[in-house]
Amino acid sequence: MHGKNRSRERSSIRPPQTGDEARELTRELLRAQRPGADEADVGAVLLGVSELVTNAVRHAGGVTDFRLEAGREGIAVEVSDASDRRPRMLEADPCAPGGFGWLLVRELASELTVTVRPGRGKTVRAVFPVRT
Repeated sequence: MHGKNRSRERSSIRPPQTGDEARELTRELLRAQRPGADEADVGAVLLGVSELVTNAVRHAGGVTDFRLEAGREGIAVEVSDASDRRPRMLEADPCAPGGFGWLLVRELASELTVTVRPGRGKTVRAVFPVRT
C-alpha cells in the first residue's frame, strides 16, 4: 500500500500499540477521505481496526506494521505482527471478558486475508465497507 498517491492512504510512522491509537489514526483517515460516511459503517471500521490491533498486542507480541487505505471497496487495514500463528476463534466464555475480537472482525469485514511469512510473522488485511 505504499506509493506516491498519499491522498488515498495513511500510514503511521510508529505502528499503534493500542486500540485507542489505531482508532485515532483511522478517524483521521475517515475524516479526510470519507467525510459524511455512514455512522454505522464508521463505527464498524473503528471497532474492527481496534480489535485487529488489540489482538496483535495481546496474542502476537505487538504490531510491527500498520497501514490504512481508503479505496473504492471501503477502508482497508493491514496489521502485521511478529507471530506466524494464524488468528483463531477462541471459545468465548460469557462470564469472562474478551474472546470475541476475531469473530467481530470476521463479521464486520467484507474481505479478510491472513498472509503468514514463516519466521517473519503475519499480516492480517481486512476491508471494511463504508457508505457515504
